[in-house]
Amino acid sequence: MQSVIFLAALMVGVLVPLQAGANVALGRALGHPLWATMISLAVSVICVVPMMLAFRVSGPSIAGLAGQPKWIWIGGVAGVIYITAALLLVPKLGAASFMTAVIAGQILASLAIDHFGLVGFEAKPLTLPRLIGAAVVVAGVLVMQGPSLWRLTQSGT
Repeated sequence: MQSVIFLAALMVGVLVPLQAGANVALGRALGHPLWATMISLAVSVICVVPMMLAFRVSGPSIAGLAGQPKWIWIGGVAGVIYITAALLLVPKLGAASFMTAVIAGQILASLAIDHFGLVGFEAKPLTLPRLIGAAVVVAGVLVMQGPSLWRLTQSGT
């Protein structure tokens, strides 16, 4: 079962650079990246509403939100930042360089989130194998991005 879950996550990962490329093209067609961000999120709403209806998802308890931590709203903000950043950065970096940088950022943030038990996760200590794994990912990013980073620092963009 664990391998099926891993393969599902891998397949979802395939969609992320496709999303970035599609949104870049959408931004060009609409004349501004923020329009593409808005349209992309609107399409997400259009896709999720029929799924909610099909699965007969009941409405949320608005009263239950009052006692929740304020950080639960960051997902929407993070989505807007990610989509807009992809729209602006993928054309300059390319899909692979952008994605490796994003993945390295995700790994580093995930280590901190796990270690400190942030955003509702159970704390998982930072072990040497996890630290080595993260270092390998970051090293891969530096190897892959090396020439691109050098060009960006030289051109001032």
